[in-house]
Amino acid sequence: MSTDYKFQGWMGLDPKAAEGNMKFQQYEPKTWEETDVDIKITHCGICGSDLHTLRSGWAPTLYPCVVGHEIVGTAVRVGSKAERGIKVGDRVGVGAQSSSCLKPDCEECSAGLENHCSRGLIGTYNGKYPDGSKSYGGYADYCRAPSHFIFKIPDAISSDEAAPMLCGGITVFSPLQKNGAGPGKKVGIVGIGGLGHFGLMYAKALDCDKVVAISRSSNKKDDAMKMGADHFIATGEDKDWAKHNARTLDLIVSTVSSPDMPLQEYLQLLRTNGQFIQVGAPEDPIPSISAFALIGKGVKIGGSAIGSPAQIEEMLELSARKGIHPWIQKRAMNDANKTVVDMDAGKARYRYVLVNESHAKL
Repeated sequence: MSTDYKFQGWMGLDPKAAEGNMKFQQYEPKTWEETDVDIKITHCGICGSDLHTLRSGWAPTLYPCVVGHEIVGTAVRVGSKAERGIKVGDRVGVGAQSSSCLKPDCEECSAGLENHCSRGLIGTYNGKYPDGSKSYGGYADYCRAPSHFIFKIPDAISSDEAAPMLCGGITVFSPLQKNGAGPGKKVGIVGIGGLGHFGLMYAKALDCDKVVAISRSSNKKDDAMKMGADHFIATGEDKDWAKHNARTLDLIVSTVSSPDMPLQEYLQLLRTNGQFIQVGAPEDPIPSISAFALIGKGVKIGGSAIGSPAQIEEMLELSARKGIHPWIQKRAMNDANKTVVDMDAGKARYRYVLVNESHAKL
């Protein structure tokens, strides 16, 4: 197999990288193993996680770092022990996770919960493999990752639309699927952004009885209704919004990353035994609440982290079958610096996708 290609990409060298100061450089990928696949990258979505990591917002970043974990491209090298029947030339993708311990005695991995592995979870970027080599992401020409976390892209999904599904999509599909979203359920999605717009589309695709979009203003109401919302709550435009919509939802998935969310009021929207699932990850603690907000109706608060490989395959199948089309804006990979700045400024409608013009047409 040809390996005469270089691993090079937009490298974050310090926290100022998030201000549009990434540098295009060559790097050494993870050590090759026969379970690995090399991907020639055609598309990579931009995720909020990229910004948090570039600026060391969640924790100190392992600079130098190439971010991007919504990667789609062509398999150009496939190890002899690769999984999922991947062959050279296949159109494939990898999301936010590229490895876990996969040990039979691991409680999470053995139960198909690799995304919660407590022994060896490795992100597609800013991670370290057991031998000390690092994981590098998709703002690049090529990516190397273990095949267990690489997926064939269905023919019915274009590469530019598949890319943001691999983190943004699965981050909301997983809690919807795990918590029973479907016929008979009324579901609310907090935040109409990159994650939230996927939440509306997947809740509708799962045939929920009612899908409610929740945002601070009605600026995105028309878009939300086109994405699948049946009702819209603008929390900043109705001072009694929680009272007017109390006990109307079975499940709320919150995609916002603001520590100032009105959590106590969100819980008022839940019916008895309802669930509130947080997927947005603020850099600061979320608000405190009264215990009685949980006790009175027996409601639960939980969280969700990306999704398992099995869930990603299920999401891709559903997306192909139901014709899910994320709202994306394509940008040239060479404009990665400007695009992360625009992403941080909240300009995306609703997901930026970088196109590697060396390997695909913009």
